[in-house]
Amino acid sequence: MARIAGVDLPRNKRVEIALTYLFGVGRSLAGEILEKAGVDPATNSDALSDDDVVRLRQVIDQGYKIEGDLRRDIAMNIKRHMDLGTYRGLRHRRNLPTRGQRTHSNGRTRKGPRRAIAGKKKAPSKG
Repeated sequence: MARIAGVDLPRNKRVEIALTYLFGVGRSLAGEILEKAGVDPATNSDALSDDDVVRLRQVIDQGYKIEGDLRRDIAMNIKRHMDLGTYRGLRHRRNLPTRGQRTHSNGRTRKGPRRAIAGKKKAPSKG
């Protein structure tokens, strides 16, 4: 089983799909990496030779930010916005949507379950 950037690639999948299990690698980036490493995208991940795995590791280490480095960068960018007090930072701090979605009637995924307001009575039932 090939291990790249601390992640075991799944067995019995095409290499171009197996690479997408790395955080920060999608289909197009996987194809680009395979092209630079000179590995056939149709190869199964368990059929990779040790030489192929080494070439893949070298290509990824040289030119791409993935896994831990990418996660750290994203977290630092969010922290920077929060420290600067930008609008996006405030939305992150309050755990609300940051990209302009409406929250008056939607946004339950980000806001969590509805909470009852203290002292507010329920509306009387009709009928």
